[in-house]
Amino acid sequence: MGRQDDLDRIASALAAAGRVVEAFTPGEVDHRRKAGGDPVTEADLAINQVLHERLPQPGEGWLSEETADAPERLSCSRVWVVDPLDGTREFVAGIPEWCISVGLVEDGRAVAGGVLIPSRSQVIVGSRETGVQLNGEPRRTRDLTSLEGVEVLASRSEVGRGEWGVFDDAPFQVKPTGSVALKLALVAAGEADVTWTLVPKHEWDVAAGVALIAAGGGSAWIPGRDEPSFNNERPKLPGLIAAPEALEGPIRELLRTRVESQLDPLR
Repeated sequence: MGRQDDLDRIASALAAAGRVVEAFTPGEVDHRRKAGGDPVTEADLAINQVLHERLPQPGEGWLSEETADAPERLSCSRVWVVDPLDGTREFVAGIPEWCISVGLVEDGRAVAGGVLIPSRSQVIVGSRETGVQLNGEPRRTRDLTSLEGVEVLASRSEVGRGEWGVFDDAPFQVKPTGSVALKLALVAAGEADVTWTLVPKHEWDVAAGVALIAAGGGSAWIPGRDEPSFNNERPKLPGLIAAPEALEGPIRELLRTRVESQLDPLR
């Protein structure tokens, strides 16, 4: 089985998930609160089921926001890391900033992924070996060498809590946006400039996006560290930055000087 087979499986699963979500109307969906307070809808669960039916094959692991975690995945070389509906808050509120995210991890490394963004009629799929495609057309991260004037996609909730105030006088614009998987996919496909979060994220939030960023020629790293690994016993990362490769140095320096107190405990 080759990488193109993996990508075909991802594309097929996303297409099936897209058909499932068409039965739901964003902004008019009932939801309940999970133990941690996050919302979940019947759409999350229905998409999770169709992805689980189509993605893992014998010997492959599974990690999803909407499936009880099983330790068996830790012994698997290949693991599907999935968020059936990333941005459920936006989905419930009728804000078109949510997506369906599928990542494939091999030996702890995010190697392939796909993100379906229904509101934009976009499917972004790619791997480290094949590059990124948006609706079948090759794409890459943007050709940027300076933070001057760029647009940084930021978490809508983080901005609302005032956590981006430290960048008020920075030389870039901040655009509040929902789903982190959506933000990563847009940067990977050259539809946006840069994105980062210094808030902990689960692996299913970012696995597909990290694979897509690498496939698109960009860089993705944990604050104060290097590229993240996946399929960890505790599947949570302390944050994530993603950008065109040439901006990695400037962003690292910016974060070191602006939020050093936040980064130190993460090193």
